[in-house]
Amino acid sequence: MCGVTGWVDFERDLSSERATVGAMTRTMACRGPDDEGLWLGRHAALGHRRLAVIDPEHGRQPMHTTAGDGSAVVITFSGEIYNFRELRAELASYGHRFHTHCDTEVVLRGYVQWGRGLAERLNGMYAFAVWDQAREELLLVRDRMGVKPLYYHPTPHGVLFGSEPKAVLAHPSVTPRVTADGLCEVLDMVKTPGRTVFSGMYEVRPGELVVVGRTGLTHRAYWKLEAHEHPDDLNTTIATVRDLLADTVTRQLVSDVPLCTLLSGGLDSSAVTALAARGLRADGKGPVRTFSVDFTGAGSEFEPDAVRKGTDAPFVREMVRHVAADHTAVLLDSDRLAAPAVRDAVLAATDLPPAYWGDMWPSLYLFFQQVRRHCTVALSGEAADELFGGYQWFHRRAAVEADTFPWLTSGSARYFGGRGLFDRTLLDKLDLPGYQRARYEEARDEVPVLPGENERERTLRRVSYLNLTRFVQTLLDRKDRMSMATGLEVRVPFCDHRLVEYVFNVPWETKTFDGREKSLLRAAATDLLPHSVLTRVKTPYPATQDPAYERLLRQELADVLADREAPVRELLDLEKAGDVLRRPVGAVSRPYDRGSMELVLWMNTWLSTYNIRLEL
Repeated sequence: MCGVTGWVDFERDLSSERATVGAMTRTMACRGPDDEGLWLGRHAALGHRRLAVIDPEHGRQPMHTTAGDGSAVVITFSGEIYNFRELRAELASYGHRFHTHCDTEVVLRGYVQWGRGLAERLNGMYAFAVWDQAREELLLVRDRMGVKPLYYHPTPHGVLFGSEPKAVLAHPSVTPRVTADGLCEVLDMVKTPGRTVFSGMYEVRPGELVVVGRTGLTHRAYWKLEAHEHPDDLNTTIATVRDLLADTVTRQLVSDVPLCTLLSGGLDSSAVTALAARGLRADGKGPVRTFSVDFTGAGSEFEPDAVRKGTDAPFVREMVRHVAADHTAVLLDSDRLAAPAVRDAVLAATDLPPAYWGDMWPSLYLFFQQVRRHCTVALSGEAADELFGGYQWFHRRAAVEADTFPWLTSGSARYFGGRGLFDRTLLDKLDLPGYQRARYEEARDEVPVLPGENERERTLRRVSYLNLTRFVQTLLDRKDRMSMATGLEVRVPFCDHRLVEYVFNVPWETKTFDGREKSLLRAAATDLLPHSVLTRVKTPYPATQDPAYERLLRQELADVLADREAPVRELLDLEKAGDVLRRPVGAVSRPYDRGSMELVLWMNTWLSTYNIRLEL
């Protein structure tokens, strides 16, 4: 995986702007620790940081070739193309000659052959930019599910772009301004496609092309979820899901560097691990490497809560035995989890304060650090719950029938934020309920309609669509930022667009044919997993229960409240914040109060480190 960035300006010569583009590129050194490259032209300058995964000795970027008229075509590419071998063979049949074995060159020559039609031929996770010198046109492309990020900032005479906001913010013309809408995106569990927290900056939507030329900027969706009749019976559907998932995992095992899977002992990661183990054995590549994460003392001190009835460890052990994996269990402690250096690294990777799942961000970062010591590529189980209906809110009437995002209702036992310490006047001014309602209505109006579908199926299609286009984006963002901050590439087989298209149109009654969540996936994985794993109830990513972590948060919050120069103070209800600190450790309403403290601390560091200009 890599980091891309660039600058297009039709009114100035950028060939002498090496220092500026170099500074933009270096902000993403963690995304690409292996190499850096720049390409400078008259009206376009592209930068690239490389994490070498396929053909490490070659494939330097930005990569360029010459079109038929002698003009340059230049690409800066991030991601992996899983069908690049088939595309390479097709392009070779048209007379294209290749000088590397990497997928980037396939994408570059694919653009020369097919132009903007290239995107529809790609299977993978990717975000890339192509500068076409003859057309004086920049093409920005993002994969269908939005696994890889891509941001852009229009300017009076062109555009700035980058894999992360920090690359754009490094340009001297850009000021990090945040309006009320941007702050709403921070404070609520609403990830709106195309929008960002920063004023004037946008994100290429999943499945979208953005074209920048002299006449301006245009958008075109090359892919979106559509409603179709599902013709297959139950047995055919189960077999098709199995075949698609097996093919996807096999494709995603291609790597010239060490590869592993992330194993929680749940259905999703275990199915991926089992298929990976089979694929590696078939290729004579030995046992699959697996990694799991937990917290020190979790086995003896764990207390069941609303969503976690037990720890992952017993299921991980059984799965490791079942597939004969080469396994490493990573254990984290509270001191490292709350360490300022770790929290600073998380913030530097995200460019905004994590407003939900507070301790999961640093725990993922630390976990990936350990994985990266052994492997460069990891397969993970994200998107299976969104695709197959694994969350509680798929199965609770109050959530399904609510006129809002189902994960923000009383029908969800999950907690996704902590605005309780912010000043009521500020929250009223932001009108978070109104913002949430507007974003929900936009999403609801996008949902494809299948004529003749009954009300229940139509309702669950809406819930599925919201999860696949809104909720999963938060998980993919978190996984991308924390993995790339450590130079680890994480692949997500359940985001294969063929699988998504197929399962999205499977009727809900088929998806839950035996009355359980993710019935369809369980049936497709029946012969792959031990019985305990196959029947395990959905359990989220682990969170620390160590009181020492809470004490560390309390001390840091007390320091912030005592600092009259702390930028977050003017946003807080100081009385409420003080009340939280006066309660005994363990008496807070976890995770609500803990999440509130975490958000305040993230926000304070973000405001000061990024010199945020709030325009509320």
